[in-house]
Amino acid sequence: MIVLIPAYEPTEKMLKLVLELKEKTDCKILIVDDGSGDSYRQLFDKAEENGCVVLHHPLNKGKGAALKTGFSYIHSNCEADKVVCADSDGQHHVDDIINLANSIDNDTPEMVLGVRQFEGDVPFKSRFGNSVSAFTFKMATGIVLNDTQTGLRGYPCELLPWLCSVNGERFEYEQNLLLKSRKSGISIKQVPIATIYDNNNKGTHFRPIHDSISVLLPILKFCSSSILSFLIDFVLLVIFRSITDTLFFSVVPARIISATFNYSVNKIFVFDAKNTSDKQSAPKYFGLALVIMLLNYCMMKFFIEIIHMPLVLAKVLTELTLFTMSYTIQKLFVFKKDNDITLTPS
Repeated sequence: MIVLIPAYEPTEKMLKLVLELKEKTDCKILIVDDGSGDSYRQLFDKAEENGCVVLHHPLNKGKGAALKTGFSYIHSNCEADKVVCADSDGQHHVDDIINLANSIDNDTPEMVLGVRQFEGDVPFKSRFGNSVSAFTFKMATGIVLNDTQTGLRGYPCELLPWLCSVNGERFEYEQNLLLKSRKSGISIKQVPIATIYDNNNKGTHFRPIHDSISVLLPILKFCSSSILSFLIDFVLLVIFRSITDTLFFSVVPARIISATFNYSVNKIFVFDAKNTSDKQSAPKYFGLALVIMLLNYCMMKFFIEIIHMPLVLAKVLTELTLFTMSYTIQKLFVFKKDNDITLTPS
């Protein structure tokens, strides 16, 4: 196996990890110095003396950039082998790294996550950041992951081109890998690992508020777009209902107007698909919008006319039900970028 360690201003714990890996395995170790500066040069020199390959960023670019530098180097310069990513701050036990590597199947397009249990004396910022991320990820994708922010991850060699293609330069990169996995035909395996926090996890460079927002930004943007479109749709629904006093001729025009607005916002700001042709995305989007509009009408009719639910409550329940379906289909089908890599079985 190849162990890839992104490192920014590391401590002696990085060298301890290197020595333990050398003692227990015959793995190759690649370290990417993400602009730590001259003060840390001695640590990286010692790592090289112990057989590691060390790459240097002249300036700090972020964890995602460091990982992609490592993946690109491995893809171009190393023999095909499974890759395990581990953090430099001592949070990952060598036995867990070995166990995770043994769980990687080089013949299967699957990423393996080392999942922390978050039991006992876990720092608040780590517990909080992961809880928010895991909950939001589940709501947006329907995928249940116990630890979306784990830095211990394993990949078969065939995923290296895909790993280099995913957007993101900092902590959001690892979240983007999870978000893009299903669309790219990549499954996710979870392997339990020990949770290690020394000195209340002060060695981490993860900032709970700033980086949680960055990690969750794709989902938050979709939520914001959906809420704004919902408000437009709801206001128009009330206006058209007061004018026509007919449910069908209230729902349909309101949905057409709000869907046109939502298409433009999602294409440009949410899914960053500005270069995707409207000829490709627009028919898919409005076909989806038509299906959702019909479902919207049927559900509203059921709630209002069959079980006599108030209009506001019926609208809220309907939109919540259709939210996840709309996000998933738009991400995987409507706004799929031309440069997205989809893996198919060989």
